[in-house]
Amino acid sequence: MVLIDYELKKRVMDAHIHDTLKYCYQCNRCTDVCPVADIAPNRYNPRNVILNSFLGFKGNILGVEDNFNLWGCTMCDTCDEVCPQKIELTEIFIVLKNMAIKRNEGPDYYTTQASAIYDNGKAIPPQPAIERRREQMGLPKIEPPSIDEVQKILKQTKLNTIINKE
Repeated sequence: MVLIDYELKKRVMDAHIHDTLKYCYQCNRCTDVCPVADIAPNRYNPRNVILNSFLGFKGNILGVEDNFNLWGCTMCDTCDEVCPQKIELTEIFIVLKNMAIKRNEGPDYYTTQASAIYDNGKAIPPQPAIERRREQMGLPKIEPPSIDEVQKILKQTKLNTIINKE
């Protein structure tokens, strides 16, 4: 028996609906155009995640052994563009991914990249080879981000507590 999580339903609806109620009527357009579903058809199906979230079936989304069906979404927004019901699927995926992170169910690459951003102000720190090539091409130096400003933002969003920084 699948338990319905009404808090999940509320959070998904609050993130998506705004002022009008819209429902997925299972046309499958999101899956048809999804580049991840195209290369991993037996493993990734955004429609299933959306339907499970609308129904409040948290156990089918969070706490599962293979969470690729949640983390496979690359946030390309292709599904949002083609949905005839104008469902903001990527917004729903953001809510679900944030819920997974709060439950310590996110993939390692997520926290590793977030830590790099916290420490360096961006996901990929400056590389000497790239800086040399830019100089050889006569391109200006890339100004480094203000790490203090980035860390202040991440502290406001409480990301620092998720990645165990300060």
